[in-house]
Amino acid sequence: MNYGYQDEYANPLDRGYNIAHEGHHHGFPGQATGDVGVSIGDLGMTLGLGPVPNVKAVQSKLHAGTKKLEFVFTGTGKGQSGQQTPGMYGKKQRQAFVEIGAANKIDFTTHSTFGVYGLAGMDQQGNVSKAAKNFSLSEVKRAVEFAADVAFGGPVVVHTGEYQRPIVDADWNEQEGPWKEKFRMFSDEKGRTAYRVVDTRTGRLISEASKNRKVARPVYHRYDEKSEQWKTYEGKDYVDETGQAVKAGNYIDYFGKKVDPAERVPRFNPEKQEFEIEQLDWAHLQKEADEMTERAKKAWREYKSGKISKEKFVEGPWQRFTDYPNEESIRVRPEEAYIITTLETNAANSRGWGTYYGGDFEETLENIKKLRKAREFYQKIQESVDPEEKWRLKRQAHSIAGDLLPTEMEFPTQIIDRVLKEVEKKMKYSKEAASSQWSQAKESEETQRHVESADAYAFRESCDSYAQLAMNAFDHTRDLQKKGKLKKPLAMAMENLFPEQYGAHPEEMIKLVKGSRDRMMEYLKQRGIKEEKEAKEIARRHITSTFDTGHLNMWRKYWVGDPKKSIAENDSEFDKWSLQKLGEMIDADVVGHIHLDDNYGYQDEHLAPGEGNTPIRDMVKLLKQKGYKGEMIVEPGSDYTTDLTGFHSVMKTWRHFNLPVYGQGSGLVPLKSSWENVGYGWFGQTAPPYFTFGAYSPSEDWTLWSNVPLE
Repeated sequence: MNYGYQDEYANPLDRGYNIAHEGHHHGFPGQATGDVGVSIGDLGMTLGLGPVPNVKAVQSKLHAGTKKLEFVFTGTGKGQSGQQTPGMYGKKQRQAFVEIGAANKIDFTTHSTFGVYGLAGMDQQGNVSKAAKNFSLSEVKRAVEFAADVAFGGPVVVHTGEYQRPIVDADWNEQEGPWKEKFRMFSDEKGRTAYRVVDTRTGRLISEASKNRKVARPVYHRYDEKSEQWKTYEGKDYVDETGQAVKAGNYIDYFGKKVDPAERVPRFNPEKQEFEIEQLDWAHLQKEADEMTERAKKAWREYKSGKISKEKFVEGPWQRFTDYPNEESIRVRPEEAYIITTLETNAANSRGWGTYYGGDFEETLENIKKLRKAREFYQKIQESVDPEEKWRLKRQAHSIAGDLLPTEMEFPTQIIDRVLKEVEKKMKYSKEAASSQWSQAKESEETQRHVESADAYAFRESCDSYAQLAMNAFDHTRDLQKKGKLKKPLAMAMENLFPEQYGAHPEEMIKLVKGSRDRMMEYLKQRGIKEEKEAKEIARRHITSTFDTGHLNMWRKYWVGDPKKSIAENDSEFDKWSLQKLGEMIDADVVGHIHLDDNYGYQDEHLAPGEGNTPIRDMVKLLKQKGYKGEMIVEPGSDYTTDLTGFHSVMKTWRHFNLPVYGQGSGLVPLKSSWENVGYGWFGQTAPPYFTFGAYSPSEDWTLWSNVPLE
């Protein structure tokens, strides 16, 4: 079965799409400016459901002039007046939205609750919870269903922010090139970076590995210049007693036999008469992680080639790589090596105590058997001896035991019972102590198999979440198509959020989108869509990203400028980086929706485009040059407080793009004028003052010209 869609539903970056629903196309042909390529019809705005209280209030916002509106849900769980959820709008209200949209020729898009920050399910403590993940999935699914009922498709925006991660040590910040080490959260971030590690069985935090903390462990015995064998074989390769080739760096036991890393032994220093211990810093942990990675890859190759069984591979330390698709994806990180090394030490300690406590267990057990047999023997004698002669047994026992017996003489069975009691007590202690230590050793060894960086684990959980939601969007899209209502395929549109969290950096967003698409393809194959090309196209259409101009600009506060350059020159360098990264996102085919808002590079103030220092004009120009034809949604924020209405953000955007003014029938405004002449104009000047506009400022509330309320 072919689940493809017509060309009218193609990606906004390669072909235009015509809205088939109701037979109309929204937009104003021929109105695009020459320098940027955007028209008034391209621009929409967001409406926060909560601050905007109801359907009637939404309708009143439409008269200001925009032709695209994005519903934003502000609540999670059970909604309330100021924090509304999709569940608060019933069938009749949803139908009212549909009719309002049709009557006013409005296209709706949807923004799921901004109470959800990423879909990994990670809490502030670093635990990755399945319950938290499912709660977030349910919240976004509600928005998908609302978008299907009201907007008949289109993007459903989801905030990323999958998990907190360091900035200075991020892969993209260490890549060679003009932007290497251009971002830093604070001056000594590199030395204070901490990485979380979780147990993949539960998703719960095991520990946090810090770069400025060392981990102690034994120095393991290798074939090197410190070993006796090195002198014997003059540093050359040799063959041990089992026929194994021993090379420099291989682990060996105290007799020169090559051993597996899992059976390596600590090095003993005969001069100090103690085992050697070393403190591993982060650089050493990186080397240890690289070595572990090679061991894991080797075991994985042997498992995939059939050299070792799945059961044996799973019993080994690299169990979590069982289902990895290829060798290149296998990687042990330094933070994982940190925890694995600690667990190895704990396991060795437990094994040592287990051996100590259980060392003479067999001997003790044999002694108990002998004592019980002796007691049985003397019991029979005791029972067969004449009562008048039993004193002889006591005397005989006393003479044998001597000072071990009290003054009062006892039968041999009584002596054996007391000794037996002490030996059984010793056996119980040995049994309990040794078995508990061996249990702890096994638990440490088992935990090693499930150690994983919280970042890597959370990334997989995030990709799985977005893929699940995309499958839900896929089902709703097919349903709308069958009913003839589909305007545009429903798509999960991940929004780059704040710099402190994963998904905010353009390279992270590219990985997140592509990883989620790969996961969706797996789900599609399970559904019976075996053709890779078809599955890949479906995933591309239903998983995309929302590029937020203001959120990208917030990276500016972490930009490491060149002290030899001026503020303006460093700002220009940052703008250059911003445009390059946006271009990379477009070229990677992951941009499907746009949010336009501005700030000064510090916080998410949601200024109108052009009111901060975000290079929005250049960003939009680049998008248009590369063929973007999707929605561009202005997100008002500050203007609700610092100006008259949120719609002033839209008008300021028109002004920023120098867009033309239409409907100038009075003749008072020169023909071919733009919003540059109107927005806050004052006798040809572009300085505010707000009072010049006064009551004539465009309002979001619809009234008659006479200001008489329409009944």
